[in-house]
Amino acid sequence: MLKPHPSFVHDLLETHAALRARQAQEDSPELRRRLDDLTYTLCVSTGTRTLDAALATARAQLTGAPSPASYSGLAA
Repeated sequence: MLKPHPSFVHDLLETHAALRARQAQEDSPELRRRLDDLTYTLCVSTGTRTLDAALATARAQLTGAPSPASYSGLAA
């Protein structure tokens, strides 16, 4: 799987945090759509299917730690 550039991942995480903070102040259909689009992009970029997994994988990619998406689920 191709990995996105760290600066792209960083920007996605920063944008997600900003939109979530904004959503706490004001909720609107436009804001929810932007969050849905960002969630989709995070999932595609990290090879995951849920927002929680995408966020964990993106953070792991930035720190260099093994990401949850990289585990096969098989015992070694």
